[in-house]
Amino acid sequence: MQRGVKPGKIGAMVSTLGAAIVRGEIEPGMALPPEHELEAHYGVGRSVVREAIKTLAAKGLVSVRPRHGTHVRPLHDWSLLDRDVLGWLRTGGGLDPALLAALEETRAIIEPAAAALAAARATPEDCARIDAALAAMEAGQHDPQAAIAADKAFHLAVLEATHNPVLRSFRGAIDAILSAVFDITVGVFAGNLPNHAAVAEAIAAHDPARARRAMEILLGYTHRHLLSGELIPPPQTR
Repeated sequence: MQRGVKPGKIGAMVSTLGAAIVRGEIEPGMALPPEHELEAHYGVGRSVVREAIKTLAAKGLVSVRPRHGTHVRPLHDWSLLDRDVLGWLRTGGGLDPALLAALEETRAIIEPAAAALAAARATPEDCARIDAALAAMEAGQHDPQAAIAADKAFHLAVLEATHNPVLRSFRGAIDAILSAVFDITVGVFAGNLPNHAAVAEAIAAHDPARARRAMEILLGYTHRHLLSGELIPPPQTR
């Protein structure tokens, strides 16, 4: 970041421009306005514009080529595990069913294996964190925001209990996925509590095979409800 550039101004511009791209206000392949127009539109200096564009490029939303300008990239180039990008997609018309299904497929690849590793490696402290999150889920099941926060804490505690530094590095991505999915599935939250308890029990028993299967059942519960279409709003055109 350039010296003297205020992070708050950069963040505000990144959020506004990133959300506009995700909403389709600037379509893939289209060029962003020139720097001087962006400066005037957002009321910022050139250094802020350049830092914001760098951030959006790092998230895969735009490409910058000298003498060709800055262009919006297609959705398949976006960093879809980026917390901001997923957040803009959630609020910019909602996640379409295909993307939601892809996020669930990603969870199905990572989380059962993580549960098995957690069962093999979890310390008493890890188990206590998992149990605390489960208790918070049960206590907050009638409060959507509390339920979502506790459910995320549960899954992230399982990830931490793997003691695998590479899996732990997925924490931000998994957090972003969970935020996107749980906003939609919170309506069927209570019915999945026994499956969460089964995962916690298998990890506490240090039974990797049972933990893996319990997590598969837990994810299958959510996936079945998503496939039914009852939880997914119709996709927005972009």
